[in-house]
Amino acid sequence: MDKMMGFMGLDEEGYEDEKLEQDTALEEPKELGRRKGGTVVSLHTQRQVQVVLAEPSSYDEVQNIADNLKNRRSVIVNLEKTDPELSRRVIDFMSGTTYALNGNMQKVGQGIFLFAPNNVDITNELKEQAKEKSIFSIFNS
Repeated sequence: MDKMMGFMGLDEEGYEDEKLEQDTALEEPKELGRRKGGTVVSLHTQRQVQVVLAEPSSYDEVQNIADNLKNRRSVIVNLEKTDPELSRRVIDFMSGTTYALNGNMQKVGQGIFLFAPNNVDITNELKEQAKEKSIFSIFNS
């Protein structure tokens, strides 16, 4: 009789096995859901960019200024009040450091220079506008 009930799928053991399989099938997605949700990655991971302003009064300070560039910080060097010989040496040292680090250098003003690491792009729209004006001034005259 039990074989007959089992063959027809009406025995209790078969029903319980089937119910157990259904229960485990329902629990598996929960476990997968926990695994997927376990790692949370923040999309707002931008670091705050720092710019260092330096006004060296002696050549000994240049290495500390260059260390900022090595640490991926942009450096603005103000040499307006500096002796011309010291200014030349500072610019030479910083230019060499910038070149070695694949960085960029831009003269911002009279005696003011911007040195940026390779992860910072410097654009100069004023220079491009001046070029355009000079090209159009040729055609206008």
